[in-house]
Amino acid sequence: MEAETFTVDMPGPALRLDRFLQARFTSRSRVELQRLLSDGCILLNGKVPKPSNKPKTGDVVEIRWPDPKPAGVEPQEIPIEIIFEDSDLLVLNKSPDLVVHPAHGHADGTLVNALLHHCKGSLSGVGGVERPGIVHRLDLETSGCLVVAKNDETHRALQEQFAARTVEKIYHAILCGDLQPPVGEIRAAIARHPSHRKRMAVTTPGKGRSARTTYRRLEVLNGAAYVEAVIHTGRTHQIRVHFQHLGFPLVGDSTYGVRQNARLTAETGYAAARQMLHARRLGFHHPRTGAWRDYEAPLPADFLGALKALRKSV
Repeated sequence: MEAETFTVDMPGPALRLDRFLQARFTSRSRVELQRLLSDGCILLNGKVPKPSNKPKTGDVVEIRWPDPKPAGVEPQEIPIEIIFEDSDLLVLNKSPDLVVHPAHGHADGTLVNALLHHCKGSLSGVGGVERPGIVHRLDLETSGCLVVAKNDETHRALQEQFAARTVEKIYHAILCGDLQPPVGEIRAAIARHPSHRKRMAVTTPGKGRSARTTYRRLEVLNGAAYVEAVIHTGRTHQIRVHFQHLGFPLVGDSTYGVRQNARLTAETGYAAARQMLHARRLGFHHPRTGAWRDYEAPLPADFLGALKALRKSV
């Protein structure tokens, strides 16, 4: 069992302990942290706290991380496209049909299964049994750059960069409609949808997590727009929710853009099989060398096909 102790620095409004810990340890789910709290593995000033306790600047938090359990996820020989790899990490171009980690309905055939085979046991255990090496994730149907840590030191260093928002995350997307204005910034808090629990939604400030996206239109298409978006925060479904909030959901997004996609298909005859979102570029400081590294994933065939189809009658 690994122990970790740190002193709280709370520059902003006080948060519940479970939310504070989730913001600090971004690869850990809130459910996992609440389980550690209930098991007495997390102490606040030497005492077992409640998840609702609000730590203050100067408080001392001690966490006893359980030892990783033997992996219940089996290695599988699944093709993955490696952009870069060394002894500390690898950056890959995730295909849109590849689920990142095992979950309900996807017990195998995931990126984790592929990584266990490819890395042959050399992956960080920080993410737990079902998420070894996984520092961040991309939704099913989203393609592009994803970084994976091979050891715990690299994993934590990358986590810190994601938490500090120093990682550069550039996406390409195709949106329904003629995006206006063509260059802009979206600052809108995001929270779980009040009635559809698998969806996220823009909410009033103070009731969700702050989120910021900047964008520029690259090309006007037939009933659509090709855009580049930079996310400065990492909220669930951030790009999809922010552009829906503007009235321009992603082409092919069956969760946030059903009506607009139906109109696009009626007008152009084109129907996307998945949401047109691609993590084009990823930049960060290499944890071992400190050097800034940029990685780029080429657009997949179906994304290029969507651009071609929607350019026909422009």
